[in-house]
Amino acid sequence: MAYNRKEIFTIPNILSIVRLILVPVFVSFYLNAASAQDYRIAGIIILFSGITDLVDGIIARKFNQITDIGKLLDPVADKVTQAAIVFCLMVRFQYMWIIVVLFLVKELSMLIWNIVLIKKNKKLDGALWYGKVSTAVFYACMTIMVAFPTISDAVANGLMAITGFFLFLSFILYTKIFVQMHQSGN
Repeated sequence: MAYNRKEIFTIPNILSIVRLILVPVFVSFYLNAASAQDYRIAGIIILFSGITDLVDGIIARKFNQITDIGKLLDPVADKVTQAAIVFCLMVRFQYMWIIVVLFLVKELSMLIWNIVLIKKNKKLDGALWYGKVSTAVFYACMTIMVAFPTISDAVANGLMAITGFFLFLSFILYTKIFVQMHQSGN
């Protein structure tokens, strides 16, 4: 499938590309941080990425800039960014592996369900409200953990628990929708 320049170079698509470019920048800042300021910069990068994720969707809908390439780019940028964050945070926070497992299970499950549904000529169009809430909570909690790596274990564990709860809730609710779509007639 060929795309024309007008479909590729929309503001939402450019914002998604910027988010992808920011991933190695974030990873480098976070893993090589030598001062509190370096961690804050890494946190600002994540905050900026989260805000552009929100803004690109608003712009796409408001200015009719929804494109097929954008439907691919946006979720890829989201998942690559989120994966980079949780894997980096595993270096500093003992129980982050639980969030990594929840994240991987949720995302792999959604990928598998989407493949199953595509084979039935069905698809879920865009994120549902609980996916958006889960993403917002993820970015809020993880930004705090990135920017303030010396927070107490209790606060870090609380932020991970909140993030984990919303990841799990999103996983359960999406699974319910996917099962319903799978079982509905063709």
